[in-house]
Amino acid sequence: MAAVAEDSSEAAAAKNFDPNMNPKSEFDAHKLAEMFSNLNPLAKEFFPSSYSHHDRQDFHFYYQNNNRSLAKNFQVADQLLHSDNNRRRRPDFNNQGRRRMNNNRSVRAQQEESIRRTVYVSDIDKDVSEEELAKVFREFCGYVNDCRICGDPHSVLRFAFVEFANEHSARAAIGLSGTVVGSYPVKVLPSKTAILPVNPTFLPKSNDEWDMCTRTIYCTNIDKKVSQAEVKSFFETSCGEVTRLRLLGDQLHSTRIAFVEFALAETALQALNCSGMILGAQPIRVSPSKTPVRPRVTRPGSIKPS
Repeated sequence: MAAVAEDSSEAAAAKNFDPNMNPKSEFDAHKLAEMFSNLNPLAKEFFPSSYSHHDRQDFHFYYQNNNRSLAKNFQVADQLLHSDNNRRRRPDFNNQGRRRMNNNRSVRAQQEESIRRTVYVSDIDKDVSEEELAKVFREFCGYVNDCRICGDPHSVLRFAFVEFANEHSARAAIGLSGTVVGSYPVKVLPSKTAILPVNPTFLPKSNDEWDMCTRTIYCTNIDKKVSQAEVKSFFETSCGEVTRLRLLGDQLHSTRIAFVEFALAETALQALNCSGMILGAQPIRVSPSKTPVRPRVTRPGSIKPS
């Protein structure tokens, strides 16, 4: 009986045999076609979790209305997947622009608020210091955040910017216009600019550094051709012993600046009288320093200067 079944199957195979066709290939092709026909291209396995319901509906519409091969459908699904990934990876430049704009607005708002708390004071006596001027406004108006005196210390045309803790104090300070401070009446007006803050890392951090500040002057408008040795020689000849000097400058500015520390605080006060004197080819301007001249830190492994 088994022999008869075997003979019949061989006869059927011989009847369908094509010498130009590989039987194994034909069997595999039919088997793959049958497997593909049983697959559901809308199955959950073919869609990543990031796909939306709308994406799946688009693919279902394509699948129902196009009589193409399943391979083509899988190719479209792959294209949809790549386009979705590209869409997710694309940077949002609009959000970056909005964040940058918001940051600029915040900075601008802070500057405007600082200007409203600041007054401009002119006609300041040359003998009045920043501490004395700030004390006058503090007694009558309220807490003073900062006080900066500018201009030639030998002239009554000096001016200052005084920043208060709030706008109410700044408005009250305008009422002090005409008040005699030192030997001259001052003029007080609303300021059009804010005080540029000093980098807090440069401010004194100890009592020793506060003492260094009392012995230090800030010199500006120094001729670029003048060397550090010449600056030191100038102040030692005019005032007294210089213990430390830092000469700074760059290619963008036509002049240089210097921080000069003296051995005695009295010598630093005397150095303020050097403002207007010629050093090199230009008159220098000298004012008290708000920051100490810290010694340079030698990095490990570097060669110390001789």
